[in-house]
Amino acid sequence: MSEKTGTDRVQHDADQRGIPVEIIERPPAGSLEAAAAGLGLEPADIMKSLVVKRHDGDFLFALIPGDRQISWPKLRALVGVNKLSMPHKDVALDATGYERGTITPLGSTTAWPVYLDESFAGRRVAMGAGAPGFSALVDADALALGLGATVADISDPLPPRP
Repeated sequence: MSEKTGTDRVQHDADQRGIPVEIIERPPAGSLEAAAAGLGLEPADIMKSLVVKRHDGDFLFALIPGDRQISWPKLRALVGVNKLSMPHKDVALDATGYERGTITPLGSTTAWPVYLDESFAGRRVAMGAGAPGFSALVDADALALGLGATVADISDPLPPRP
């Protein structure tokens, strides 16, 4: 039997968890705004799946809107630790089985805890689908429930562009 592709892993995990997802091919985009427009969405509807390293060496997923950034103080307080960091892309690949830009908790090689920003409540979003050139469209509430995610305020607005 051949090894599953990233999108196969995403679909299989979503099916096992009862999370309806639609994996679609997406056009290349040079910016968040272009990516959102190409999918018929707003930038806030693009879900960034970020791998975060805990001080003890374990990881977690932080799912935040494309037009926002992680609030490190909020996330540290929620997780109950003093130190969190973004690992090198090779470490994130080893931790999830996905390359940066395709990362999703669905089908990750390890089921790390998931923290989902509360601003996604009630929205359909696009997230990484485990392979370049694909996105997974999913109801954020169904995703949170299926992943057993902690839903909380974990993001801040991006600073204004110069």
